[in-house]
Amino acid sequence: MPHIFLDPNLAGIRSLLDYRKETAKALMDLAEVLLRGDSPLTRGERELIAAYVSEQNDCEYCAASHGACAAMLLPEGTPLVDQVRKDPAQAAIDDKLRALLAIAGSVAQGGWAVSEEQIAAARAAGAEDRDIHDTVLVAAAFCMYNRYVDGLATLTPHDPAAYAVVAERLVNQGYAIPRQAPAGAVSGAVSGAGAAAAAASEGDSAGSSASDGPASAELKPKRGFFSRLLGSK
Repeated sequence: MPHIFLDPNLAGIRSLLDYRKETAKALMDLAEVLLRGDSPLTRGERELIAAYVSEQNDCEYCAASHGACAAMLLPEGTPLVDQVRKDPAQAAIDDKLRALLAIAGSVAQGGWAVSEEQIAAARAAGAEDRDIHDTVLVAAAFCMYNRYVDGLATLTPHDPAAYAVVAERLVNQGYAIPRQAPAGAVSGAVSGAGAAAAAASEGDSAGSSASDGPASAELKPKRGFFSRLLGSK
């Protein structure tokens, strides 16, 4: 049972994005840059880091959703993701990624847990400054997302099929929330259950300024757009 009233048709972070639309865009813009923006780490590797850190933080929703994303993006698929979530030291990954995951795991414990020995091991395996930086930033950000999701006791599905749907949306459409969306353009909008929402509140036309003309009114989402975009039933 969530600690606050949340839409019962939305699970995990989706319900929180719906609850506080003012912060939703910033949170998802950050996820878009971290997981899909420019980086020496592949998208699959970054999703794998997010899933592993979420596993370390016992955040089932984030671990499952980003694990499903990683499985879609990495050639080895779900078996490798399951190995990493269980124990990266035994997973069939290269030494560089293994060393970076060790750093990410230490970030989950606390920033000061990252040791000089871990950094040296990552460098010896071929990691450069940007690899290390992006690993730590993704890990730190997901500690925040994990605590946000679990700190308010959001609903967590236990059916893997639900996360497969989430992953398909996120991998193909991304995390960023459009500032405006044409009325009725739900099918083409950016969405996803680890991260999708609309920038404008539903039915906010009453609060718009008098200078808003017919053209701008046509660009405002129809009432219910936000909920549909998030995948509510």
